[in-house]
This record gives sequence, C-alpha cells and structure tokens, in this order.
Amino acid sequence: MLDRRLSLHLATWLGQWPAGPGLHVVRSYRRARPAWDGRARPAVAVAVDGSAVLSVAPHRVDAVRALVRGRPVEEWLPALPAAVGAPEFVTQRAVFRWCTDPAPSPDVGEWLPPTLPGLPPWLRLFDRDVLVARDADGGYLAGVGIKRHDAYGHELAVGTAPAARGRGLARRLVAQAARRVLDEGAVPTYLHGVDNVASARVADAAGFPDRGWTSFGVFPR
Repeated sequence: MLDRRLSLHLATWLGQWPAGPGLHVVRSYRRARPAWDGRARPAVAVAVDGSAVLSVAPHRVDAVRALVRGRPVEEWLPALPAAVGAPEFVTQRAVFRWCTDPAPSPDVGEWLPPTLPGLPPWLRLFDRDVLVARDADGGYLAGVGIKRHDAYGHELAVGTAPAARGRGLARRLVAQAARRVLDEGAVPTYLHGVDNVASARVADAAGFPDRGWTSFGVFPR
C-alpha cells in the first residue's frame, strides 16, 4: 500500500496523483515559482508501472502536450527545456525512492546552521539546519540537506568529502535524517542518477529500496 504521505506529497508537488496508464501532462503553479533553493524547476515528472505525471506551469501545458504527443520520451526530452521556456536549463533522469523504515544505525551527525564556516557551498543553499558529520578537529566529513518540497515530502541530498568516503557516513547520515523527516510527519525521498552506483548503494543501505520508480525533469545547471 502506498504511504499516504507520499501520495499527498506527489499530488501537491506535481499537481496530480495518481494517474492512469501513459504520460499525463498536468498543470501546477509550483512550476512557475521558486523551489526550495530559490530557483525554478519548470518541469518535474514521476513515473511508475507505465504511468507518468509530468508537471509544468499552467501556461506551458499546451506546448508540452503537443511536444510529447505520440512520441517516446527519448525523442522529446531533449526539447523539453525550450518547451517550458528555459532553454538554458538541462534535463535530468533519476531513480525515485522513498522510505518509511530507515535502517537502524547509530547517529553520526549533528544538526548545524548551513552558514557555519567550513561547510561546503552546496549545503549553504539550504535555509534550515543541515546534518553534518565532522572529525575531531571540527573538519567537514559528510553532510545531508533536506529539500522541503511541501508539508508531506522532504527530499534528502547527501555529500561526502573525498577523503572520508568508504566509512559508511553517507548511509548513516541519510538514515538519521530520514528519521527526523518521519518524526516531522513527512515522508523522506531520495533521488539519484540512474547510473550513480555509489548513491544507489547509499540509498539501499539507508533503507530506501529501489521500487522501480523514476523521475525526470528540467533543472538549472
């Protein structure tokens, strides 16, 4: 049974969920507004079991429906940025995962302000505390930020310093952050590139199984 929080998240984030077989281009005002980091996401889609919902701004629906009609995704996806008015953006395809039972592992990080000196630039994009593992001298080892897309779904992003890889920090931080998201009443999600084997291993170990769901869309470079 699909988690109720996930269903509410997808309906809110995309503008419609679920959908029948095939590709459904739907309108959402969220695609015309800044996302969690202040930048637009003019097209976002989630697909599973032969059904996909592609969310675009209301005034782009007709153009995108004309683009995708009767064509496989491989043909029209490269043209999607221009169709949603963002030709300078890029398309990305990802595995879409979520978790309701994080792996039991000891906490290894602490919640810190993203503006704390010494944290990497990507963590500074977040507007709330980030989860960070540091060494004995306070140096950054790994971190997780939470993309709060809406009240029901929070996406986790993780990064590890090259010198700290191979210690299991990423999976333990992701599981720790997932527990916090669940405690807040939302469902934690995790997206990674379809060819990113290392990120897939982190997700599996943290309790985010691959259920065959995918995501794609148009994003800033």
